[in-house]
Amino acid sequence: MPGETDSIDYVMEKASGPHFSGLRIDGLLSSPPASSTSSPAHRSSSAAGAFAEADVPPTQPFVIGVCGGTASGKTTVCDMIIQQLHDHRVVLVNQDSFYRGLTPDELLRVHEYNFDHPDAFDTEQLLDCLEKLKSGLPYQVPIYDFKSHQRCSSSFRQVNASDVIILEGILVFHDQRVRNLMNMKIFVDTDADVRLARRIRRDTVERGRDINSVLEQAERFLLLVQYAKFVKPAFDDFVLPSKKYADVIIPRGGDNHVAIDLIVQHIQTKLGLHDLCKIYPNVYVIQSTFQIRGMHTLIRDREISKHDFVFYSDRLIRLVVEHGLGHLPFTEKQVVTPTGSVYTGVDFCKKLCGVSIIRSGESMENALRACCKGIKIGKILIHRDGDNGKQLIYEKLPKDISERHVLLLDPVLATGNSANQAIDLLIQKGVPESHIIFLNLISAPEGIHCVCKRFPSLKIVTSEIDIAINDEFRVIPGLGEFGDRYFGTDD
Repeated sequence: MPGETDSIDYVMEKASGPHFSGLRIDGLLSSPPASSTSSPAHRSSSAAGAFAEADVPPTQPFVIGVCGGTASGKTTVCDMIIQQLHDHRVVLVNQDSFYRGLTPDELLRVHEYNFDHPDAFDTEQLLDCLEKLKSGLPYQVPIYDFKSHQRCSSSFRQVNASDVIILEGILVFHDQRVRNLMNMKIFVDTDADVRLARRIRRDTVERGRDINSVLEQAERFLLLVQYAKFVKPAFDDFVLPSKKYADVIIPRGGDNHVAIDLIVQHIQTKLGLHDLCKIYPNVYVIQSTFQIRGMHTLIRDREISKHDFVFYSDRLIRLVVEHGLGHLPFTEKQVVTPTGSVYTGVDFCKKLCGVSIIRSGESMENALRACCKGIKIGKILIHRDGDNGKQLIYEKLPKDISERHVLLLDPVLATGNSANQAIDLLIQKGVPESHIIFLNLISAPEGIHCVCKRFPSLKIVTSEIDIAINDEFRVIPGLGEFGDRYFGTDD
């Protein structure tokens, strides 16, 4: 159908493009009715209701705090981190958005107001924002006008749930409650003279301040008597002491590419680890990208055609198989290239076979054959009745299977009972537990617990770990009866 094809093409096209912070792609929104903005809690009430109805716990995002002196390069560091985390949803929250609006009396003496003091910020609202975002709920971040020193009453910035939350500001480490919500704390350390030059340029150009006031601030920086009045005490009393809370200190800010690369690698490692992977080191989830999530979106859609379900399932299965093959042992091998040079590489594992759990597992055989020419594939049929699935009906395995590494194939790991039965059979046939790699598209936490507790030495490779199994022993959100959908017997 044309409409269906257009929809699929649109999803895949969007999945293949660049992806940046949700904060960056969301524009300014008109303020909602007063009834929905009377308190921070009301801002997220509709989303909270949606989560309550679905009864689905949101995934915990990775929260990064970036602190440092005024104009130290914090925003530059944040931008570089966001650019390198292009395959993840990242939002940037600026502490500057949570400045309190000045009272009429304070506006009359605005040049005497200390914007670098903790009291200048609405920390309670900042805390509420972080807690909502960390719970997977959207938040309407206020917009502060640096010319009028007031918050915009008619607009806000909608920040949505994401994989990574970056909170940036001079005093984000000052309040312990805010620090406790962070998974990583970064301090950007830059020389005072560099920060002074940047602050003059920023306040003049970006924040629209009068050049005379900027020069006055410059004099405070350069002349100790005036400088000691605001910026220096605030930095010494509040910003610099918070440096001790940092997990990582970046000298030279955005110029320190090595430090930023190491930070991004650490974040990517943390994002790639599901909580179960931290419990069971033998569980491997292939790195999620928007391509993979886009394909999962398609095969989980109950309205997708059989042809497209098979096409995108095959693509995902191929990725899982390739990843699983990467866990096999390799030996070093040297070859001579057409240029006469010697290339040192590796040689594939020779003794290998696949075993599919009939019938869904047979959908993974073509991908395995495409990767491993001439590979032997055995079959195991286990009767499934509810969560029982313990009656072995049929098995046909290579005679020398005990000498081989085995890729066990089943696209869905639900309760784990059938998988345990199949693994038991392989071990009875003489296959070492450590020689078994179990490949599937999606896994339920219950199934992972069931298999890994009993067989801690085998490996599980999957493309996504779902939320749970329901009372009918179906994976939630899942993708239905995979075999029926793949082989067209679901009508």
